[in-house]
Amino acid sequence: MSQLHPALYVRQGQIPFFRLPTVDVRQGPAAYQGAEAVLLGVPWDGGTTHQPGARFAPWEVRRVSAMIQPYHPVHEVDVFGTLACVDGGNVMIPPFSAAGARELITQEITAVLEARALPFVVGGDHSVTLPILRAIAAVHGPVQVVQLDAHLDTSTGDLWGDDFHHGTPFRHALNEGLIPQGGLHQVGIRGAFGDAEERAFGARFGTQVYGAELIEDLGIRSVATRIRAALGDRPTYLSFDVDGLDPAFAPGTGTPVPGGLTAREVLVLLQALRGTQVVGMDVVEICPSRDTHDLTARLGAQLLFEGLALAAVARVR
Repeated sequence: MSQLHPALYVRQGQIPFFRLPTVDVRQGPAAYQGAEAVLLGVPWDGGTTHQPGARFAPWEVRRVSAMIQPYHPVHEVDVFGTLACVDGGNVMIPPFSAAGARELITQEITAVLEARALPFVVGGDHSVTLPILRAIAAVHGPVQVVQLDAHLDTSTGDLWGDDFHHGTPFRHALNEGLIPQGGLHQVGIRGAFGDAEERAFGARFGTQVYGAELIEDLGIRSVATRIRAALGDRPTYLSFDVDGLDPAFAPGTGTPVPGGLTAREVLVLLQALRGTQVVGMDVVEICPSRDTHDLTARLGAQLLFEGLALAAVARVR
């Protein structure tokens, strides 16, 4: 009998991320021992201000990720043969408690980090990033963030009556010191602001904004080179909101904004981050009910794979 890649051994009715082994969550934090990366679903979209449905993304991304094979042709690494990855299931979210959801997310990410593994998360809306960053900063200290997004996500709660909706996570993260001065790199920004203060707020923290127009002028490779140089060898978290892409490439999102990056540009960006000390990643705002032919779900799975590849490359350096 021919030998199969370990990621092909899983045989069950439920499809794990990338056909990876699953864990017995009844063991608590011990379930993650021995893993180097843990993939988690966070089915929370209670922070959505427009079209809900991102809570269903983890199931759809798992399903389409089964078609992605383990060898990365650009980095020339067998991702799952190099990096011990497991599917940790979905964080159990209380559907009517935003504060409870944040607390449980932080607890789960903390358990992953205590096992010395890297968290890779599929949301959910972008509000899930804040509790993830709280857990990561508690271990690593303030971490740099590369944020792909159409929006700054440094709003206040004034317009929507909630300080923790999906347009606010980076305001909180900066105010709480989870990100160092000059450590937030926002890519693909083009959405309208609530007011001029939103831009000014980020500027006070030295936030670097690489808007869609700048990317058009300089080219994505040039922008990616700038970001990679700025990151150096410091711990970095990747937060990828799929509305950072043009809706032609990612129609399945609740807040689409025309004029975004192409799928190819986003892959170039991620691949150019080779050598970055990635300490975690999220892919958020995939709304399956708005998707077309799984385009957005497949893109989300590919983004995860690219992030895992960066972690795998770091293991073999």
